[in-house]
Amino acid sequence: MNIDNLDVDAAINNAKQLIADESDLSPALRSALSVLLLLVSVLLNRVTLNSKNSSKPPSSDPHRLKPTRTKSNKSPGAQKGHIGTTLKKNTHPDIVEWIKLDRRTLPKGNYQDAGMVTRQVFDMDIVRVVTEYQAQVLKNDQGKCFVAPFPEGVTKTVQYGKQIKAHAVYLSQYQLLPYNRIREYFADQLTIPLSEGSLYNFNQQAFRGLANFEQISKDHLAQASVAHADETGININGKGHWLH
Repeated sequence: MNIDNLDVDAAINNAKQLIADESDLSPALRSALSVLLLLVSVLLNRVTLNSKNSSKPPSSDPHRLKPTRTKSNKSPGAQKGHIGTTLKKNTHPDIVEWIKLDRRTLPKGNYQDAGMVTRQVFDMDIVRVVTEYQAQVLKNDQGKCFVAPFPEGVTKTVQYGKQIKAHAVYLSQYQLLPYNRIREYFADQLTIPLSEGSLYNFNQQAFRGLANFEQISKDHLAQASVAHADETGININGKGHWLH
């Protein structure tokens, strides 16, 4: 290793050779000097570790250039001229409530309709929706019954729907919520008593359904020139950049 153009390894090896050649040293002193040289080597190895010779991130390098960012005079928040994003009116609102003027609060006189002023409120309604399928049964002259076919996937007397399964898998696999937290959410917000076993089965069903997509993704990644899977960062003129 080199520190400030000084070959430390060569100096330590030279000291070890001098100790070995010195015949007048007592065994205790020789052992003590060997331990001291060992400690020096260990400590120097730790001090000289950086992102180039170890797994340490570039941000921990001792001689890393610090960004020369100066304090701005701009006020916090959006600046003048900034084009922001906001809610836009929906041309097909789900609910329309007509607010009628109370003529008793108006001054006396004749009035005619002059249009309306609209305001929209975006909100959400978390509700449980239960759909009951009633399949018609017909019986012929011979007493044989014929039942209308249920929709695909409706196989049990009572079961969970696709939207509940998809929502549960989203909370589990994308939001990374624990099973117990998801179970409490469904019970408190939707009054749906999901069990942890059901949540596990939903995830397994989604896994099986995405098996082909997973294989296709792996095949495309294997053929790509850059997989973009390496998150190693490097320092260029004091600024961090992805290695890939």
